[in-house]
Amino acid sequence: MSQATLFSALGVSLILLAFLGSSFKFIAQQSLTYWLLNLGGGMLATIGAAMIGSMPFVVLEAVWVGASVVGLVKWKRSNT
Repeated sequence: MSQATLFSALGVSLILLAFLGSSFKFIAQQSLTYWLLNLGGGMLATIGAAMIGSMPFVVLEAVWVGASVVGLVKWKRSNT
């Protein structure tokens, strides 16, 4: 397995874990865990996409990371 595939697979797995966890009510959508899973997954998937030169997916995952950062900031503000 190439490094790019490993980064991408781990990233997508974290994103799916957040999605499935929230869908089945194991993780609250506005929880720290949810946002960290999305942020970490997005970062890893962005790296994997960049390593294979897939710019559309780099952009998609970079937006995912940005949305996760915004979610984390909102979470932090509501929990202080």
